Amino acid sequence: MTSKSRSLVLACITTATFTDLVAYSVAVPVLPDYARRFHASPTMVGMLFGSFGVALLTLSIPMGAMSDRLGRKGPMIGALALLAGATLLFAYAQSLPMLFLARVLQGAADAVTWVVGFALIADLYGEDERGRAMGLAMGGSTLGLIVGPVIGGWLYELGGLRLPFLVVAALAALDLVVFAIVTPATARAPSVPTPMMQVLRVRAIAICGLMVIAGAASAAMLEPVIPLLLESRAGLGPAAIGTLFGVSALAASAMHPLYGRLSDRWGGGRLMIAGLSGFALILPAMIFVTDFKGAAITMIPMWMVLGLFITPSLTYFAQLASQAGVRAFGVVYGVYNVAWAAGLMAGPVLGGFLLQHAGFTALTIGWSGGLMAASVSWGIWQVKTRK
Repeated sequence: MTSKSRSLVLACITTATFTDLVAYSVAVPVLPDYARRFHASPTMVGMLFGSFGVALLTLSIPMGAMSDRLGRKGPMIGALALLAGATLLFAYAQSLPMLFLARVLQGAADAVTWVVGFALIADLYGEDERGRAMGLAMGGSTLGLIVGPVIGGWLYELGGLRLPFLVVAALAALDLVVFAIVTPATARAPSVPTPMMQVLRVRAIAICGLMVIAGAASAAMLEPVIPLLLESRAGLGPAAIGTLFGVSALAASAMHPLYGRLSDRWGGGRLMIAGLSGFALILPAMIFVTDFKGAAITMIPMWMVLGLFITPSLTYFAQLASQAGVRAFGVVYGVYNVAWAAGLMAGPVLGGFLLQHAGFTALTIGWSGGLMAASVSWGIWQVKTRK
């Protein structure tokens, strides 16, 4: 495949994952409204966000293995169709069970989009340039975390609860058409199928997977907790909350291409440790937030250092697999997505529970301490294994 063709495919993957993140994050600023409408406790709201990970956990590896056998294009098109349907269901949900179903279907679409998309990037780009490609993809994709909360908040205030989801469903349908037209049918996996256990038997991959769980849980914990905190402590509405999430995600998005290049140069493992440690150090500052300005000063650097974990983790996972002789990147990124899904499930549920029963101060200090201990321990293990 020519360099121009690879770039076009990379742009298509980035557009698909961008749309997925818009759908994922559009509900964040309207979360307080959902909580009031359906009389949901913080724990129940956390479970709603965590249910997204159920489908990720169930489908990531099977869909990755299927794409190793059959190719990447068909599953991506199906995922975008499912994403449009799930987002419409979110718009017209009349009860908590319907919201849970919509969130699970969104998770199913996410399982395919991210596993197959990043497996295709790993297929097309070698180890010395994979970080750059994945950094560009993540930079463009995470713009969805900016657009999602912003349009979620402003469209909610302009047209009510349904309008944000209707706009996102239309975006997913348009993306499906574009992806089907521009992606070559020959985008197939060049590798033989690999069992999941063969991947997990690589000790470095298993340990890295545990750290991915910790990072994903930390990111997902913030989504139900911070909107409730900002509404109660700072008196902020959906538009202001959405703007804060959007500006923070914009700062992180701008850094992803740089993080990808640094991964190619310095290795993803070191950067992952730096990202988790930085997040752990900044998180307790949220205790002192009482207004919009304070929230912005804290959230922006927190999102930036979290990005220092995410992009390098994608490149490091493929690097560890290649070093172990595994080239079936569909299964490899299926395992990665399972680890990410486990964090997405645990983070919101645990965060909502601790917020309700222990308070925000105990939640942030305890989470920060546990994350720092895990980061230091992993760093020591990496140093020992290099000797």
